[in-house]
Amino acid sequence: MAQRLSTFDMTRPILHLLLILVISTFTACEQKRDNGQSQQNPPATSNAADEEYTPTINLPPPNEKESNVKYSKVIGWPEGKTPATAPGLEIIKFASGIKSPRNIYVAPNGDIFVAFANTESKGLKKIKDEVTGREESQHTGKSLNQIYLFRDANGDGKPEVQTPYLSDLNQPFGILILNDHFYVANTDGLWQYPYSEDQTKITAKGTKITELPAGGYNNHWTRNIIANEDGSKIYIAVGSASNNAEHGFDEEKDRANIIEINPDGSGRRIYASGLRNPVGMDWAPRTGELWTVVNERDKLGDNLVPDYLTSVKEGGFYGWPYSYFGQHPDPRIKEEEQKPDLVQSAIVPDLPLDAHSSSMGLVFYDAKSLPDKYHNGALITQHGSWNRATFTGYKIVFVPFKNGKMTGPPEDFVTGFIADPDKGEVYGRPVAVAITKEGNLLITDDASDTIWMVRASE
Repeated sequence: MAQRLSTFDMTRPILHLLLILVISTFTACEQKRDNGQSQQNPPATSNAADEEYTPTINLPPPNEKESNVKYSKVIGWPEGKTPATAPGLEIIKFASGIKSPRNIYVAPNGDIFVAFANTESKGLKKIKDEVTGREESQHTGKSLNQIYLFRDANGDGKPEVQTPYLSDLNQPFGILILNDHFYVANTDGLWQYPYSEDQTKITAKGTKITELPAGGYNNHWTRNIIANEDGSKIYIAVGSASNNAEHGFDEEKDRANIIEINPDGSGRRIYASGLRNPVGMDWAPRTGELWTVVNERDKLGDNLVPDYLTSVKEGGFYGWPYSYFGQHPDPRIKEEEQKPDLVQSAIVPDLPLDAHSSSMGLVFYDAKSLPDKYHNGALITQHGSWNRATFTGYKIVFVPFKNGKMTGPPEDFVTGFIADPDKGEVYGRPVAVAITKEGNLLITDDASDTIWMVRASE
């Protein structure tokens, strides 16, 4: 006959297991306390300031009837007047009296190259910005189509050399030095020239290594370029030819994309798509991810659609023109042209920015001259709104990053471009941003023919 087990015998294994769990838990807590990792005393790397920031996204419903128009009247900067900076910074005039400085690039040797170009009144939309004392805006008319060299050898913010470097271009924007070549992204193609750092002018004939689509409503003529870390690939940002493909999808071939090529122009492919007008691009410190800042579409309301800052996923689709900010369908896309399966794959951007702010320039501050809080963060220029009842943008914002993660919302970095919002007057409009070899920041202000330098205040 089998022996009957007592109640104690039956529960003994359970009690033994509970005892082991209690001892293990106590030991783990003691180890955490010894390492300074108890819940009462969290490590510095886990405090709230270092946590990844996830923005709350609350989008209003689309409302085409709410679409407003308010163009800016650029009055220029009065003598002695400058933009305003955040605490711990100062801003000085680096150069002025130069027509429509757009993009800016700092060479490995510290030379500063600036593309001078502007929107031309060609195509279906006439730009209506106004400039006091001029019949037409400096954002229209014949573009200067040059690249200038600025050389500031001692870094005092007063360039000793200011000279035309390359001429006879076609609305140049992107500039890159790679493998002893000087690259220029015109609106209709990427050109390659021989480069030597001691030269002050390129006279050699260039080679167009890849064609790019040009023209179109809204222009979106800028073509920015950037190389990866080992110089094996070049990335080209190409904006759409329209607001929401209203002129037909045939007009959008190879548009609203970031294109990847080899340095000789071969191996061309679409790296990411559905980006209405990507302009600024940079590589995030620590992670090495490609990021871009994008102008989104207009005429859906004052607060729709937000511009955005986002990491760029290889092969990723970001919605344009079928949807915005992920899976929000654009109501203007005809039923027979909708692509619901593609919309479902649309990536939600990392950070919304003010709608219609025309966010254009992007650089991650990987230098050390500015105050510590700015190290490794993103700086974004906002050229300013026109499709909104009240002005937005017309400033530079800072987005904090740490260990490759975004840790907070945008905050003002340089402001003061708006002169009188009631009259619609602005002093200037910031476009692009770059870091000098000394760690100072250069900002192009195309509307006022000025380049600004931001540095730490003494």
